[in-house]
Amino acid sequence: MNASENFVLGVDYGTDSVRTIIVNAANGEELASSVFYYPRWKKQLYCNVNENQFRQHPLDYIEGLEATIKECVAKVGPEIASKIKALSVDTTGSTPVAVDKTGTPLALLPEFEENPNAMFVLWKDHTGVGEAAEINAHSEKFDINYLQFVGGIYSSEWFWAKLLHVLRADEKVRKAIYSFVEHCDWIPFLLTGGTDVHQMKRGVCSAGHKILWAKEWGGLPPNEFFASLDPLLDGFTDRLFKDTYAADQAVGIITKEWANRLGLPETTVIGMGAYDAHMGAVGGQIEPSHLSKVMGTSTCDMMVAPVKDVEGKLIKGICGQVPGSVIPGMIGLEAGQSAFGDAYAWYKRLISWPLQNILSKSSLIDEAAKNQLIKETEDAIIPELSKLASQITVDENSELAVDWFNGRRTPDANQLLTASITGLDLGSDAVRLFRAVVESTCFGAKAIVERFNEQGIPVKGLIGLGGVAKKSPFIMQMMADVMNMPIRIHKSEQTCALGAAMFAATAAGVYSKVEQAMKAMGQGFDAEYHPDPALVPVYQKRYEKYKEVGAFMEAQITEQLSFELSLMNA
Repeated sequence: MNASENFVLGVDYGTDSVRTIIVNAANGEELASSVFYYPRWKKQLYCNVNENQFRQHPLDYIEGLEATIKECVAKVGPEIASKIKALSVDTTGSTPVAVDKTGTPLALLPEFEENPNAMFVLWKDHTGVGEAAEINAHSEKFDINYLQFVGGIYSSEWFWAKLLHVLRADEKVRKAIYSFVEHCDWIPFLLTGGTDVHQMKRGVCSAGHKILWAKEWGGLPPNEFFASLDPLLDGFTDRLFKDTYAADQAVGIITKEWANRLGLPETTVIGMGAYDAHMGAVGGQIEPSHLSKVMGTSTCDMMVAPVKDVEGKLIKGICGQVPGSVIPGMIGLEAGQSAFGDAYAWYKRLISWPLQNILSKSSLIDEAAKNQLIKETEDAIIPELSKLASQITVDENSELAVDWFNGRRTPDANQLLTASITGLDLGSDAVRLFRAVVESTCFGAKAIVERFNEQGIPVKGLIGLGGVAKKSPFIMQMMADVMNMPIRIHKSEQTCALGAAMFAATAAGVYSKVEQAMKAMGQGFDAEYHPDPALVPVYQKRYEKYKEVGAFMEAQITEQLSFELSLMNA
């Protein structure tokens, strides 16, 4: 197939919005793009921050899909639109939803349209921390370690903990649910007209990294594993899946209804879905033994390695090692931080308090001027803090933070952990505290690299992807200094959507392998940060302190939780 005659769509579902691009399959040129911010999510409907509950309504996803694709199609015009060959999606994960037997999310049914437990449970939802702890303890009772390919620790951010929590929390949902499906698997099912959840094709990406699927035990763990954990899970595996598919495979052809609705050819191939970081790593031209860091609200750190390099090794405390989950034929390894950009957003909200709560009530200026001033100030906070923080001379005893603002994903998942800031005195100001928060996220990233190296999977280079990587030279320079390793920044601002487009081109047969699509459609790198030799030893000393403070905090939290548990059982 002649790539120059073909165009493909990449659809990237992020935490706050969905982004769609139309790409020339011959060279990766982006011809159109569109972004849609989820309206219900923007209002934080169905969320409860104090309980770590974060839910998203499927209508946000459907409306965003339609709006962005139609806008992109309108931008390129009918001649190019008629040559669109395929569409693939990536999503956040694990972000599953309760569905009926037809595969319809319960929240799309009238009786559940306002029920958060019937909606997608977003990756950052930690309401299942108790269930995750139970899964970890329960796994030790079996001769086979069913957690061995997900780092040995199951997380509350993942499929089974979320399912068990929803089943326990809501009787109405419990009676109506037939199956539980990932966002990345549901969108292709929707576009191809699926009406039977048993026919839904599930991706190896979500299945292997979050749902405990592995060929070593013939698919999912046996029913006994789940039924003995809680009778509510008895028989649930029969309603899930046995087979999985890599992202270079096709799910099917778009339905006539959806083709007309979106303005796409009725021959459009729909590719398998996968997680955003996995497709983003491909869009960012991942290389073996290089850690591709997708840096947004959280980070997802991806590596690929030849099977022979990983054979016989079980990397502890990461988010999975799965054959074919990133690039078919290689082992995909995932790690990450539960808060990265979210940590900076938290700090921005903290110091913006006077704007929203005092300036907004001022009678000295009119409403329009107040709103403009608030927006102008809020937009300038992070850039100005970054500029001033870069001028601070760092020493071993400066303010020090630990980055567990949303728990710890890697290494060794523990969503009950909390962040801390130490070394405060009357000289500590907004700039110095911001700098400590940024440094803590870089130290969290270093802990991931250190774990891979310790486990015999050496990290030979770093690739930065996503909004933070593109927009903050200050953070990226600090990352290079802390890591003592150069970091290359990919040119594309939409690496996840671009990766989805590469997989779409492969699923449609434009390329026989995704590596070919990656080479032809990749946009290369436009920046590289190198470590400052004078700062490397300072950061190493501070990193050792970071680990000491983190270990102390973890011990205190663990002791407190053990004490509370003993009181409950007394």
